[in-house]
Amino acid sequence: MGQGHSFTEEELTELQKGTSLSQAQILRLHKRFRKLDKDGNGTISREEFNSIPALAANPLLERVLTVFDTDGDQNVDFREFVRALAIFSNEVEKREKLLFTFKMYDIDGDGKISNKDLFQTLQIMVGTNLTEIQLQQIVDKTFIEADLDRDGYISFAEFEKIVMASD
Repeated sequence: MGQGHSFTEEELTELQKGTSLSQAQILRLHKRFRKLDKDGNGTISREEFNSIPALAANPLLERVLTVFDTDGDQNVDFREFVRALAIFSNEVEKREKLLFTFKMYDIDGDGKISNKDLFQTLQIMVGTNLTEIQLQQIVDKTFIEADLDRDGYISFAEFEKIVMASD
């Protein structure tokens, strides 16, 4: 879809569905996408993302790419790119942004954040700045506050409630 410089009206309309992006914004994103797609195959691989110095230094890059890559093929196509970046738009509802953030923590993708999910995400974020014991204490404290139904998991509803109640 849209390998060249132009899209059909139907393609642009389809890409706009579910986003607050204008057609002009989508076309600008496509220009950026083509620059990132070094081999011109219509997808951006993890290696291509890692070749961008500002992104390669981000410890959460792998998690972000996993959330962007909705079909799990280890590449981000333009449709996935548009959908993922649209979440950062000011016009997107806070709930959609929260869902994206929730998915960042839900490492195994089962729709809930487990103790292990949260530990692994925090470990990625802090690297070697904290010991495993310190990390586990943070995770345990978070579960005491966030696991409202005490089932051992943080559901999206619980996550949303805690985040909305905080600054």
